[in-house]
This record gives sequence, C-alpha cells and structure tokens, in this order.
Amino acid sequence: MKKIPLYIRIILGMVLGVGFALIAIRINGGVQFTKDWIKPFGNMFINMLKLIAVPLILASLIKGVSDLKDVSKLSRMGLRAVVLYLFTTVFAVSLGLVIVNIINPGKSISEDTRTQMLATYGVDATKKQQEAVQQKGAGPLKFLEDIIPDNIVKASSSNSMMLQVIFFALFLGVALIMISPNKAKPVKDFFDSFNDVILKMIDIIMLAAPVGVFALMAALVAESPGWEIFKALGQYAITVLIGLIILIFIFYPTLIYIFTRRNPMQFIRQVSPAQLLAFSTSSSAATLPVTMESVEKRVGVDNEVSSFVLPIGATVNMDGTSLYQAVAAVFIAQAFGMDLSLTAQLGIIVTATLASIGSAAVPSAGMVMLVIVLAQAGIPEAGLALIFAVDRPLDMVRTVANVTSDCTVATIVAKSLGKLEKPTASA
Repeated sequence: MKKIPLYIRIILGMVLGVGFALIAIRINGGVQFTKDWIKPFGNMFINMLKLIAVPLILASLIKGVSDLKDVSKLSRMGLRAVVLYLFTTVFAVSLGLVIVNIINPGKSISEDTRTQMLATYGVDATKKQQEAVQQKGAGPLKFLEDIIPDNIVKASSSNSMMLQVIFFALFLGVALIMISPNKAKPVKDFFDSFNDVILKMIDIIMLAAPVGVFALMAALVAESPGWEIFKALGQYAITVLIGLIILIFIFYPTLIYIFTRRNPMQFIRQVSPAQLLAFSTSSSAATLPVTMESVEKRVGVDNEVSSFVLPIGATVNMDGTSLYQAVAAVFIAQAFGMDLSLTAQLGIIVTATLASIGSAAVPSAGMVMLVIVLAQAGIPEAGLALIFAVDRPLDMVRTVANVTSDCTVATIVAKSLGKLEKPTASA
C-alpha cells in the first residue's frame, strides 16, 4: 500500500479532530475529557515546534550567512543579490499585511467565540494592555535597542526574544566570513552538521503533526464551538492565495520588465519547469537543480551568476513564506480578538523578514518559523490549530513564489552585470 502523504494525514487529523469534538460536546463530560486527555497532546506538539525554533534559527541563519564566503570576490554580485532578496521579502511581508488588513478574515468570528477563545487559551488581556502602555512610553529607538541582546543565553531562553537570537546569528555568521577560512572551517562545519540534524528533527516532529492537529482541533472545537472559525479559515486561505498570485504573476514579472526589458509572460513560461516542481515538492532546495537549469538554458543567465545567486536564494529568500507568516499572524490575532498596533505590525515585518532568512528550504519549515513571529508579537501559538488544515496546499503555492523570486533576482543580477544572454533552449 502506498504511503499516505503527510499533508493528507494532517487534513485527515483535522477532520477527525473536528468530528471527535462534535461528538464530545454532545456527551456528558465529553468536553472535560477532551481538555484532560486530548488537548495535552496538542500542547505537546506546539511545545515541540517551539523547542526547535531557536536551534533552527541559529543553525540555518549562521549556515546561510557563512555560505556567503565568496562575497569578497564577488562583492558586486553578492551585494546586489542580497539587496534584491531583502527588497522582495520586505515587499512580500508588507503586501501580506495590507491584504489581510483589508479582508480581515479573522474578524468574521463572533465576539462570543473570541471571548471564549481568549479565556480558553489563557491570553491575559490586562497584561497585554499594560505592555502596550509601556511600549507607548518607550523612546523612539527602544525597538532597535531591544534587538541587541546583553546575554545570548537569556535571549535563547524565550521565543519572545527571537529577534535578539537572529541578531546574534547574523553577527556570528558575518564574523565567520571575516576570519580566515582555515579558522572558520571547524565552526562552519559544526553548524552545517548541526543544521542537518535540526532538519532531521523537524522531519521527526512533523510525523506527529496529524496527532497534534487532531488534538488541537478537537480542543479548539470542543472548547469554543462555532462555525465562524471555519468560515474564517476559508477567507484566510483566499487571502494568502491572493497575495501569492500577486507576487508570482504581477510583482515578479513587473520587476523583470523594468530591469531587463524582457517579455514578462515569456519569463514565466521559461521558469515554469522550476515552478511546477516547486509546487509538487514544496521544497526550494529540492527544486534547485531544475531552477538552475531553467534560468541558465531557458532564461540565459550565466552559470557564474546562477551558481552563486540561486543557492543563496534557496537558503535566505522565502518571499512566499514571509507573506504567509504575516497574513497568518494577523489572522490568528484577529481570531482571538486582538487588535495589533502599527508598532506590532512593523515588528512582524522585521521578524518575518529575518525569520525567512533562517527558514529551511524544506516542506513545513515555514510553520516552525511562524512560531517565532507569533511569539514576538505576543499572539497565542495555539492559533496554529486554525491554519494547519490548509497549510500544505498553501505551502505548495508559496514555494512557487519562493522559487520564482530566486529566478527573478538571478535574472536581474545577470542583466546588471552583462551576463544575461539569449537562452540556449526554447521556452
């Protein structure tokens, strides 16, 4: 019998969890049984995701930055690629925030359901209000000041201080580039291996995703029954898809036309093999060989550019993931009745941008990184239960956005360096 794909098992877990809860709420003591004997498994799954967040950031981000060792030789290429990657990522996050604030998918949930969710998942509204007052009284540079940790061990002890961990990882990665390769090699080898171990741990954790989703959905429905949640879930998926479609078919083709004067639709056809493989695998890393072949033979990017820019992009450039994290964070906050301030949403832009740099180029890693964004914004991680059911299909589309962005940046960099030729293969 062919093994059932993980995303099918996750959807099945969600459906069974909802079905179990609908039965439980009609049985005397069923809701309490769900709280006592089912919900803890969901909490344990959330804790596993939170457990891996700091190590994943440290391993992936340090590895990604230290892999830029050739930037001294290819400074112009490296600088242009990094600037373009940061620009597209910030645009993607900002686009996600604009769309989710226009559509407001989480606000279709009734006030009663929100109140129950807030009480159930232990969000202390008074504490949040006090934090908001303190934030308003802080100086204009307090946000930047808080990014720099005074103790990395202390910063690593809480997911709410993840920006400090990201700062340390970037700092360490840059320092590795600046010392001699011989001295950097042992440290870099360690983090390369450490990164592989962390990715394997993610694979193991995601094996428990169906059970975790079952428990989370069962508890969510049993404790806060209301079909508004599922109506909002459909609106959330549509919101993410609108943003991703804008990126893939409007934003990237526009950049191609502006910077290379090539036919945008022809470019989409040229990179379509990479897009299709990205859609089927949900992995930028697995798609990388086809991505390189597409931009070299079908677009005409010189190998010197593609072999440098594309591997970096597969590691640090996750536009689709960044957009999804921004939409998901605001949606979950809306579902819990939280109104995020402008400062909080700016924080999401910074956190999602930097977290995407450390996001592994494998399926479901974006969900792990979302924990970081939620913790930084003070949004309940239990809200992950709301979006797990549609995460895999959306993951397939956002990987297409990630790969298309890589191809776009490689093409623009090649054009700027005079290394964009006529394609050797037909589109």
